[in-house]
Amino acid sequence: MRGSAPEDEKRTARPLLRRSAVGVAAAGLLLPLVSAAPSAGAATAGPGDLERAFTEAAARTHVPRSVLLGVAYLESRWDGHGGAPSVSGGYGPMHLTDARAAVSRAAGQRSEGAGDPRGDAARPAGAAGHRALSGAPRQALPAELPGRLRTLPRAARLAGLPAGKLRTDPAANVLGGAALLAAEQRALGLADSADPADWYAAVARYGGGGDGGRGFADEVYEVLRRGRARTTDAGQRVALAGRPSLRPDSAQAKRIASATAKVRTAAPVAKPECPSSVACLSVPAAYAEFGDGDYGNHDKADRPEDLKINTIVIHDTEGYWDSTLESVKDPKNVSWNYTIRSSDGLIAQHVPTKDVAWHAGNWYVNAHSVGIEHEGFLAAPDAWYTEAMYRTSARLVTYLSRKYGIPLDRQHILGHDNVPGTTTATIPDMHTDPGPYWDWAHYFTLLGKPFPRPAGRPASAGGLVTINPDYHTNEPLYTGCEKAGEPCAPHGSEAVRLHTAPDEKAPLVKDAGLRPDGGDSTTGVNDTGARASTGQQFAVAGRQGDWTAIWYLGQRAWFHDPAADPTAARSRGTVATPKPGREEIPVYGRAYPEKAAYPAGVPVQSVSPLPYKLLAGQRYAVGLRVHGDYLYAPTFDVGKHVVVRGEDVYYEIQVGHRVGYVRAADVDIRRSGG
Repeated sequence: MRGSAPEDEKRTARPLLRRSAVGVAAAGLLLPLVSAAPSAGAATAGPGDLERAFTEAAARTHVPRSVLLGVAYLESRWDGHGGAPSVSGGYGPMHLTDARAAVSRAAGQRSEGAGDPRGDAARPAGAAGHRALSGAPRQALPAELPGRLRTLPRAARLAGLPAGKLRTDPAANVLGGAALLAAEQRALGLADSADPADWYAAVARYGGGGDGGRGFADEVYEVLRRGRARTTDAGQRVALAGRPSLRPDSAQAKRIASATAKVRTAAPVAKPECPSSVACLSVPAAYAEFGDGDYGNHDKADRPEDLKINTIVIHDTEGYWDSTLESVKDPKNVSWNYTIRSSDGLIAQHVPTKDVAWHAGNWYVNAHSVGIEHEGFLAAPDAWYTEAMYRTSARLVTYLSRKYGIPLDRQHILGHDNVPGTTTATIPDMHTDPGPYWDWAHYFTLLGKPFPRPAGRPASAGGLVTINPDYHTNEPLYTGCEKAGEPCAPHGSEAVRLHTAPDEKAPLVKDAGLRPDGGDSTTGVNDTGARASTGQQFAVAGRQGDWTAIWYLGQRAWFHDPAADPTAARSRGTVATPKPGREEIPVYGRAYPEKAAYPAGVPVQSVSPLPYKLLAGQRYAVGLRVHGDYLYAPTFDVGKHVVVRGEDVYYEIQVGHRVGYVRAADVDIRRSGG
């Protein structure tokens, strides 16, 4: 479609049934906007049926087709997810929400991990009571749901269709979303228009959010300018021609900007640290003493002056937006820096980035990272993340990357499930979010740092590979999403499974930290013991037939990587290998300083090795290079805090699904082969 006139510019005059918004807005909100069901049904077979549904909905409701496509792309990338709801109860391509109908489907699904999110043994015993967010039981929906969580029933009334049809029939869902947009336009007192520029305010109201929907609308219009084309999860090919010169109506933009300013003025505290292009509110985490000298739920610091920020940790909340925000206000709970809402990508900042939040379960990582929670549930394969959430999160991470000089790669942008345990004993309790359904490839594309696509001949021993399977067609079996041992619904995944031999029937590789008794890894959705994730880099340990072996937790781990349809891309980078003469070297979960660096009054922190070893001849991809340090902060009184700096140098390596640290004195650093 490149080079052709956009659909909206080719429209003929409106039919006589077109109504002016003035004088009929109130009536239009009380009566169905359309009088007949869409012609494309749920059991669509043709690859163009969804595109036709957008065209028909535009004709029926007088909303420009490109606006419908832009809104739907931002909400779902045009996917329908088989009628399954999102984490915020949204259904179909238009993400129409019906949280009460959705919540009953999600009972029992949550991530694992019950460890101390602060990850520091120097705290008083009372601190052990701080509860990890993503290990907590799923919160119930509030008695009164905000309008953003119940748009589907209203859309059904406006479209004159049963609510159930809007949940399961993509064409009906598109029509319902169009009816909502048309109603918003009329409620604003604006006339129907064939020009997408005239729908900015209605799009903003559709998106809602703490900034009046401005951030959502800006993202939609960015999609309209650039255009998009993709094949959906149901095999539907959809294309939106770009209009690079498109700008929203200036009067409407000023109107929304004014509403945004009023919302931000009402925010509880100072301006949050966010890029100007996103909607961002301040919802401060609690910082207070309680009990016998205990306090919560974060530590004051002066980063990056006292401690460098070099990592961003991606989490999911395992809870709903409203209850999550209430949780972070309680000093007896834990904290994180930001939360991002699923429905519209609204950001709430809780802990200033200069301070240390308690989120990763590893005190060393906490001291050097920013934690970002995303509203969602990892163990529900049909609980998807909206495009609005992905895009807003990517903008926030890009902003933080520039502010603190953090490279945009998988050594510096970690999932919570990539953070190492601090000691052997803590490994089984480390958290597993955001899990195997977070789309790392799409996320890094939005960050402007797409991973290399697999192509050409596979990498040979001595080289590096970047894991990057096709998310939508890569559907490894997972179990335990709803009940232990039961298969999860088939769903795209960013991870590949690792075997002890080049055979699908071979056992999965073992993780001595998760199972000290030598037990096998499993297909459990929370079992990270035999999993390599998109964007992670590993050194190649061999190649046989359609299989590639990588060095992983001290062993060869094989994944299916056929030359005709590869799941990993040849890469180059830096690797660590044991120094000559060393049969094995230890791996650590934190980069603490040597004993001699601790001043009087500061307890020496042990750097005990994890149960993983790098054996002679093995190689592991290198990320960070850091000097060991330790933030001693066991009290509410910041005057007693001390930053201990050592001489020992460590390298972060991709030792398994999680990263680890090795001493520079133990390894040689080399460039990988091709």
